[in-house]
Amino acid sequence: MKTILQAENLTKVYRVGSVDVHALRGVSLELEEGEFLAIMGPSGCGKSTLLHLLGGLLTPTEGRLVIDGEDMTTASDAKRTDIRRRKIGFVFQRFNLFPTLTAEGNLRLAERIHAGGGSDGGGDAERRREVLGLLKLENKLHHKPLELSGGEQQRVALARAVVTRPAIILADEPTGNLDSENSAIVLNMFQEMNFRFNQTIIMITHNPEAAAMCRRIVQMRDGQIVAPSAAVQL
Repeated sequence: MKTILQAENLTKVYRVGSVDVHALRGVSLELEEGEFLAIMGPSGCGKSTLLHLLGGLLTPTEGRLVIDGEDMTTASDAKRTDIRRRKIGFVFQRFNLFPTLTAEGNLRLAERIHAGGGSDGGGDAERRREVLGLLKLENKLHHKPLELSGGEQQRVALARAVVTRPAIILADEPTGNLDSENSAIVLNMFQEMNFRFNQTIIMITHNPEAAAMCRRIVQMRDGQIVAPSAAVQL
């Protein structure tokens, strides 16, 4: 199997006044292509910091990160941005949808960014409709965010993250603000993308039921991985 992500001894220290705050204390993690990993642990344990480091949104104080053969820690800011654009999709609790664009328009914008900012030539309309259909949004293509429920907005945000088929999807509590129905739709979509397209997914969650849908679980505490990876029987 191909190694898609390799993190070695990732450390993140923030300077707060005269005090060093250790948010991450030497985390090492390796994922093969097509894995579906849950990261669990109490609030403040470093889960989100780790996810931001893995996505290249933060630079580690120490350590090394390689994404699909490209070293993020030695890359320039411009190169890290390019790697994120081509290979990583993000799903956060805050939807960050463009309010003036429809659901389909938000997906088309993601396609344009993925293509490097130029004209997308219309993008892949069939792909957009397939993804929105999997999320039960086929009748919401022309709705703007304020015309959608919170659960529907989160599903559009997920569709935007996966429509370009990034190698890795990073999700930070994607069901944290959703009811059980919308949570089930989002989690089923993650499983579908993982099985059908072999996309690698890393999901932070507090929800044991959500974690049980992943293929592997790691536990964090005090900025470290404290439990061996556990395989989940599906």
